[in-house]
Amino acid sequence: MPRAATTTDAFNAVAEPRRREILDALAEGERPVNDLVMLLDLAQPQVSKHLRVLREVGLVVSRDEGRQRVYRLNGRPLKTIYEWVSRYERTWNEKFAALDDVLDDLKQKEKPNARKRR
Repeated sequence: MPRAATTTDAFNAVAEPRRREILDALAEGERPVNDLVMLLDLAQPQVSKHLRVLREVGLVVSRDEGRQRVYRLNGRPLKTIYEWVSRYERTWNEKFAALDDVLDDLKQKEKPNARKRR
């Protein structure tokens, strides 16, 4: 089955690590393209390409400010990803709780051995 285009939905768009880095940067506030270029240490055409994909799926919006284009995060499309991932949160929490129990047991078993070594 062919892979879906990156511009079809937020899931595909955020699959690319550089796009996630852009979203992380924009989560802190609006930024012009040149700031993103410097922050990501990428060429301007690459950043613009990623921004275009993010804009097409609605994850970022832009506005012109003088000669610059300023981008900001639009978190609404991320809600779909959040809702999907949140279904697994209970499973993760249960597994982490079980791991905590195992680690606590190991710590308790280590305590008598630590006293014997002294």
